[in-house]
Amino acid sequence: MAERPLNVLFLCTHNSARSVLAEATLNHIGRGRFQAFSAGSSPRENQQPNPLALKVLANAGISTEGLRSKSWDEFGKADSPVMDLVITVCDNAAGEVCPYWPGQPATAHWGYADPSEAPGDEAQKLEAFRQTLLTIRRRLDLLTNLPPDKLERAMVQQAARDLSRS
Repeated sequence: MAERPLNVLFLCTHNSARSVLAEATLNHIGRGRFQAFSAGSSPRENQQPNPLALKVLANAGISTEGLRSKSWDEFGKADSPVMDLVITVCDNAAGEVCPYWPGQPATAHWGYADPSEAPGDEAQKLEAFRQTLLTIRRRLDLLTNLPPDKLERAMVQQAARDLSRS
């Protein structure tokens, strides 16, 4: 892998739950080898990260500092960080036509159910967010523990796609 961290962009429709959970978690466990970002294909006006996502992250000891909902358009600009890997984490975003990503990053789809649509009271919804975080964390633990040769440009797409079955 190059001297710089592997830049990973997590995409979802609104960038309020799953993609935010993935961004914060990878930045927490990435040990300087990864730099995570997240964005949405169509965040609502004044969209903010879901408060239950922020609560679950805080409860897990993962920093929520600087997390915000944003459009994927921010990452298609000339001065944006060049992504090495773009991962969709919801089925809606996976089916959308993505913008051009400078550097032609590897892509993968890791589908997760939307915890914000879980039925029940706040405690049950919080548990849905916690379960989603745990599922994301398991897959990200596998990614961060891949040997460096699996993270080379030619290999990262296949490795990320293989992890979608984990």
